[in-house]
Amino acid sequence: KENNGVTYLTYPSFEQFPDIVHCFSTRLGGVSQWIFSSMNLSFTRGDEESCVKENYRRISDAMGFDMNSIVTSDQTHTNNVRKVTEKDRGKGIVIPRDYTDTDGMITNVPGLVLATFYADCVPLYFADPANHAIGLSHSGWRGTIQKIGAVTIEKMSEEYGSNPKDLKVAIGPSICQDCYEVSEDVIVQFEEQFKKENHKDLFYKKENG
Repeated sequence: KENNGVTYLTYPSFEQFPDIVHCFSTRLGGVSQWIFSSMNLSFTRGDEESCVKENYRRISDAMGFDMNSIVTSDQTHTNNVRKVTEKDRGKGIVIPRDYTDTDGMITNVPGLVLATFYADCVPLYFADPANHAIGLSHSGWRGTIQKIGAVTIEKMSEEYGSNPKDLKVAIGPSICQDCYEVSEDVIVQFEEQFKKENHKDLFYKKENG
C-alpha cells in the first residue's frame, strides 16, 4: 500500500479489525541517502539521526499514529518478551530505552506502537481482538530454536488472558530457505528442538555443485 509517498505492507488477517493499526515498512518513502536510502528506521547503522526521525514521522503520518507513542525493541536474538506499558511510551524514539535483550514485545495499552527491526529474520505479528492485546516478535534462527513465537503467545496468555485459538497471527517477509545457508552445527540444534517429521520443512542439504 502507499500513502503520502510511503510504501508499506499490511496483512489481510488483521485488516478485518479496524482498531488494529499495523504495517511492515519498505525502503520507499523516506529521506535517508546513500546506502540508507530511503526509509531507514535504524539509529544504529550510521545514518543521520535527523533523517531517521523524519522517516519515523513520515511513516507515522502515513499510518495514522503518533511517533511519540512508538516503543522499540533491543534485539539480541533472545526469546525475551517484554510487557510494554504506558511508562514505556516513546522509548527508543524520543526517550532512551532502559531495557536490553528484548526481541519480543506485547501490550494492551491503546495507542502504543510496537516496533521491531529486520534484515532477513522473521517478523511475527500477534493480535488478540477479544482482549485488545497485541504482540510483535523478532525470530531469527536463534529465536526460532528458542521458540519465541510460542513464548510470545504464552506471555500474552499469562498477562492478558489470551486464548491461543483466538489469536490472529501473521508472518512477515524474511529470507527464503533457498537463499539462507547455515552450517551443520545450526542444523543439529534444529534437529534437537523440533520433531523429526518437521525436519523436511526446516532444512535440506544442498548437493555439491
